[in-house]
Amino acid sequence: MSVPGTGRKIRVLLAEDHTLVRQGFRRILEDDPLVTVVGEARTGLEVIDLCKSLKPEVVIMDLSMPELGGLEATAEILKSDPGVKILILSMYSNEAYIRKAFELGAKGYILKNALEIDLNRAVKALAEGEAYFSPAISHIVLESMKAGSFRAASQDPYESLTLREKEVLQLIAEGKSNKEIGVLLNISVNTVAVHRARVMDVLDLHRTAELVLYAVKKGLVQPE
Repeated sequence: MSVPGTGRKIRVLLAEDHTLVRQGFRRILEDDPLVTVVGEARTGLEVIDLCKSLKPEVVIMDLSMPELGGLEATAEILKSDPGVKILILSMYSNEAYIRKAFELGAKGYILKNALEIDLNRAVKALAEGEAYFSPAISHIVLESMKAGSFRAASQDPYESLTLREKEVLQLIAEGKSNKEIGVLLNISVNTVAVHRARVMDVLDLHRTAELVLYAVKKGLVQPE
């Protein structure tokens, strides 16, 4: 099985912030002669840029990455190129994350503890235009649908933030100062302060500690 109708290998872009984990994923993928890894990204911003230059068919997207999370990166990639297939990798089997991933346009969601069984199978399914879930995720989705809870969430104030504001929120939660954020995003300290104030206003948060806690609950960063 290769890219349908072409005989070519399936072009995969791999986004995962931990180097050793990413190398392990790459080995799993390249054990399959019908899959080729065309690039690797460590952050959400990197994967957005690499998608534009490398034109992968499938992006394997870690949910939690520095600078910009996997869900936010998914939204940006699909805004530019709706034909890219996004496969979410996650430690989380929380219904809210799963629902949000599919609302944004991801076509697959697999748990990291199921990779040896699922990863290449999932890539091939997405390349053929199918959706793919880990068995545990399928169970959660089916049970939620039966219970009527797998539906769009009410309007989340977070979704009214711009991409830049989401970047600033995540970097604040990662412990970066306004000056460090300005250097990373190539904007002035004053501009960072404006974004920070807007984020706090929209989310109705008033201290840095509250922003950090919010980002942890959102899955944007991992708790220490």
